[in-house]
Amino acid sequence: MPHPLPEYQLPRDFTGFGAASHSCRWPNNARIAISFVLNYEEGGERSVWEGDAHSEPYLWEKGSSGGYKEGARYLNAEQDFEYGSRVGVWRLMRLFEEFGWQITVYAVARAMELNMEFGEYCVKKAGHEIANHGLRWLEFWDYGIDEDKKYVKDSCNMLQKVTGEFPVGVYFGRGTPNTHGALPQIYKEMHNEQGTPKLLYSSECYNDDVPYWVDLPYEKALPEEEKEGLLLVPYNYDCNDGKFHMAPGFMSSAGQTYEEYLKSTFDCLYREGGKMMNIPLHSRITGKAGRCEALRNFCKYVAEKEDVWVTTRRNIATHYRETFPYRPGSRRGGD
Repeated sequence: MPHPLPEYQLPRDFTGFGAASHSCRWPNNARIAISFVLNYEEGGERSVWEGDAHSEPYLWEKGSSGGYKEGARYLNAEQDFEYGSRVGVWRLMRLFEEFGWQITVYAVARAMELNMEFGEYCVKKAGHEIANHGLRWLEFWDYGIDEDKKYVKDSCNMLQKVTGEFPVGVYFGRGTPNTHGALPQIYKEMHNEQGTPKLLYSSECYNDDVPYWVDLPYEKALPEEEKEGLLLVPYNYDCNDGKFHMAPGFMSSAGQTYEEYLKSTFDCLYREGGKMMNIPLHSRITGKAGRCEALRNFCKYVAEKEDVWVTTRRNIATHYRETFPYRPGSRRGGD
């Protein structure tokens, strides 16, 4: 059982920006920023082939229904993941190329190592962002702080090695009670040791429709001018295609339900203005033909609208930092 260290525990926040909300003042007066995020995990999941106790039961077409034995490969699960890396990912890449949009790839380092053609395509041809999604797609709940730090550093270094890009954004979706609060410190250590960039943003939060700043407990005693804070660029589950494989979800393979939900979400946020919309994807899920067609219909819908900024999370974070730089004690930041 990991021991939560007080210096890494971020406080809960039930008020946010309140009734006044907050406009991010997107570039060119855009009414909304849209972040498509591809979770690239295929090959990083649990697999006997990789030395794990069993195959991955989570987020694939059949889920945990039958076929699992400890110490034995479950080829059905393995090959559904392989469909994502062999076929689905390229179908999605063609889609974003069609619309001329750049996305963020939440990249699992081991998965990228097993498909280096995809990593090269993202960085050298398409200009997509590589963000840190972990060394492998596994839980590491029981790590101590030293193991935590090693895990983060190893995943950063491996992603840089296999893609040529150092990830300045992070979303694990897993980790210990210390991981999320420690991320800026770990990145700063790497910066001092290796000269790599500091952490630009973390997406380990789901509680808003706009980026915001948090104060870091371990910076409390520092002089104001030395505090750096942590910029959070919120993620979500409600528009996540993973809901095709979980309950309550998008009715298994009903792409039309997914399409309509994305459109409704866009319409609300577009009307409100100044917000961002997350669209989390997986190549083994929305990379399937029927669901990808539903996603394409949504993309066509968005492309017809004015004042829409489809961009990477790196660009969103950079804009926010420049427009609302960190100011201790302020969620919004200064300007």
